[in-house]
Amino acid sequence: MKNNSIWVVAMVAAMAFSGCSSKQDDNKPAATITATNVALTPAQRENLRLYTVASSTFHKTVEAMGAVDFDNDQATSVLAPFSGPVSRLLVTLGQQVKKGDPLAEVDSPDFAAAIGAYRKALATAKTDRRLADLDKDLVEHHGVAQREAEQAETDAVNAEADRDAALQALVSLNVNPQTIKDIQEGRLALRAPGMIRSPISGTVVEKLITPGQLLEAGTTPSFTVADLSRVWVMAQVFNADLASVSLGDSAQVFTGINSKNFSGTVDNIAALVDPDTRSVVVRVVVDNPGTFLKKQMYVRVLIQARQESSGILIPVSAVLRDDENLPFVYVAQADGSFARAHVTLGFRDADRYEITAGLKSADRIVVDGGLFVQFMQTQ
Repeated sequence: MKNNSIWVVAMVAAMAFSGCSSKQDDNKPAATITATNVALTPAQRENLRLYTVASSTFHKTVEAMGAVDFDNDQATSVLAPFSGPVSRLLVTLGQQVKKGDPLAEVDSPDFAAAIGAYRKALATAKTDRRLADLDKDLVEHHGVAQREAEQAETDAVNAEADRDAALQALVSLNVNPQTIKDIQEGRLALRAPGMIRSPISGTVVEKLITPGQLLEAGTTPSFTVADLSRVWVMAQVFNADLASVSLGDSAQVFTGINSKNFSGTVDNIAALVDPDTRSVVVRVVVDNPGTFLKKQMYVRVLIQARQESSGILIPVSAVLRDDENLPFVYVAQADGSFARAHVTLGFRDADRYEITAGLKSADRIVVDGGLFVQFMQTQ
């Protein structure tokens, strides 16, 4: 009899539980309403601010880290144009130079030989031309044979060709035009040291030689001169963001120093992945007034995509973190309660997050007061 009574009580409890569950399923969607939903009083709900989720169009912003480099289109590595030991350095690092300014003095036998060859060729060309002109005059007066006059003209043309070649050799050695003019007018001093000269106007950013160092013509790098009015920022962009970056996109470069920020433009996207970082280098060209940006300076880069995207953006204030640091938001339910919805965050644009999964249009989420709802859920 006792066993029968226990069986009857169990059956009644099961029927009651079943009836309650059926009633809840009829009125509340089981997929969204759970025992963990937060119910608030009307007075508490008045302190919350809700936001209705909607799909919108926007331009993605890709955030990346980068490093400053010289604009190699405006930077030149200066090689020693002749061999010999360095006798004197004429510039210091950071010094501004103009095209043709001397950078270093070299005791070069190559330089001396080139000047000697030009002086010799110049004198020979003058002499042969004078003789050719004299023979031409004598031919008209039957003073010499026509054949001798023609030979004299040939000798003069050959001598002038040698003179021009010797002059070109001096030009290739970056000899100062004033020095060449002095040679032509016979005013050259007995000693004319070789000069390494700047091929462009800019700043001396590298000094690679020292006094006494033996230089090898065309091989020894001596200086680097760069125009620092414009630099490159090499940003590291990863696969997930690469599709959002294209040539011509605008970019902002943040140094973190005294609010010094710069604007730039994407002008190159590398064709290969960096094997060390597994990222793709995106080059941003940046104007550099006052040469504030220095080579190897680390910066933060925000690239604004020109290509339009569509999706869901929500205020950053709506996103909270659970005990496992996973992002979630509170979604208002039909019965007035609030349920957690875990979301997948995309890029961040100022005070908005892109949501790639977890929400849909028309969802109403808490954007102000979420921490209070989270507190009430733990009570």
